Amino acid sequence: MGQFIDLTAKDGFTFPAYVAEPAGQPKGAVVVVQEIFGVNSHIRAVADGYAASGYLAVAPATFHRVKQGVELGYTEDDMKAGFALKMAVEALPPPGVLQDIQAAVDYAGKAGKVGIVGYCWGGLLTWRSAAVVSGLSAAAPYYGGGMTTPEESALQPKVPVLVHFGNNDHWIPMPTVDAFRAAHPEVEVHVYECGHGFNCDQRGSYNAEAAKLARERTLAFFAKYVG
Repeated sequence: MGQFIDLTAKDGFTFPAYVAEPAGQPKGAVVVVQEIFGVNSHIRAVADGYAASGYLAVAPATFHRVKQGVELGYTEDDMKAGFALKMAVEALPPPGVLQDIQAAVDYAGKAGKVGIVGYCWGGLLTWRSAAVVSGLSAAAPYYGGGMTTPEESALQPKVPVLVHFGNNDHWIPMPTVDAFRAAHPEVEVHVYECGHGFNCDQRGSYNAEAAKLARERTLAFFAKYVG
């Protein structure tokens, strides 16, 4: 079990982050970027899982600039509320929430090299972070909504990137995944027989087999580049 701490971004904004520490000396750190549902029980469990694998895990509250204390579930109403909050954050003037992710990476750096992983909207933020956030050694976006659009695909990552998509994801059509793969031959792209949100065991789209394989690949990726 971890705990929430306060972090401060470069512009002076203070926000909470969930921090889970490994049992022994950390072999590195992983920043975990939330979906559109807040740093909820699922994201905290993901962070706990990385801590159990030996990493200092830090999950920043990326909604905090527009609304505090967000913890949503996965109902249709939760989806609508989360999407509205995401749009509010996306409308912030640059660099927006990326400066909060930078603060999380800076904090995590005390444990050594830092990887970043994110899910859904957090996958998109992870992809952006790979291009603009300093102090990262690797990035692993999961089904990042929007990251396969021409605008987002034009970003150039500064660190190794491993990406997970589902071939039945109605938010991320496979032709856009193919275009992304063609534009980024340096990125390791994996596609699974499943839909959006397959990593989350609280969603109807959860796919245990795909989630297990993606986690194994991500841990091997972080072992190579983070420690």
